[in-house]
Amino acid sequence: MTAFKIVIPARHASSRLPGKPLLELAGKPMIVHVCEQALKAGADEVVLATDDPRIGEAARVTGVKTLLTAAAHHSGTERIEEVARRLRWEEDDIVVNWQGDEPLLEPALVRHLARSLAEHSDAVVATLAAPATEAEVFNPHAVKVVMDQAGYALYFSRAPIPWHRDGFTDADPKLALEQYWRHIGVYAYRVGLLHRYVAWPPAPLERLESLEQLRILWHGERIVVLTVPLAPEPGVDTPEDLDRVDRLLRERG
Repeated sequence: MTAFKIVIPARHASSRLPGKPLLELAGKPMIVHVCEQALKAGADEVVLATDDPRIGEAARVTGVKTLLTAAAHHSGTERIEEVARRLRWEEDDIVVNWQGDEPLLEPALVRHLARSLAEHSDAVVATLAAPATEAEVFNPHAVKVVMDQAGYALYFSRAPIPWHRDGFTDADPKLALEQYWRHIGVYAYRVGLLHRYVAWPPAPLERLESLEQLRILWHGERIVVLTVPLAPEPGVDTPEDLDRVDRLLRERG
């Protein structure tokens, strides 16, 4: 079995759902559901990384280790790097970013992602993609990814890539949907990449698209993309998401 670690970055601030990790889902704080799911994945270590002790206190019942991290981090990636540095993890260790608002992420998928990175020694990151729907192709909130024949990412964009030159110029645009992949923002990293990542300034393309994974490609590092037939259940970003996930968790018992 592939050896890997999980870090759950969870911050208290949220513009749409303040205190999001502490909001209740099916009778328990969201962060408790996330930690319980993460513990099922078979990781060597599971660490909750948060900027607020209330989140760590809520998760204590799960037995997951909590580290209080700096409040000034701009992303979960930076928060994970702090954990890896403080715990002195090895450069080649694999760590999965399990977002603190992803209570429905499947442990088997996380194991598969970590194994995919372990099997691609020339990659520093593994991530997910699922077939895009027609609506997602033209939706800037749905990030698209194009890959080479070996499954490595060539580019990520909010634009409809690849651009179907002939199909998109017709009065009735034709979409070859099998060519379009929606990026799913779940990542496995090699620890050494995390240390390099936080030392790099934001890349011009990253600023333009507002996609932090472009910083990795900008510096010539490789990202392997694991394709799945269906996207995982989305996380919680809005009050509507909260209601949806609460309902699903109650249905699952």
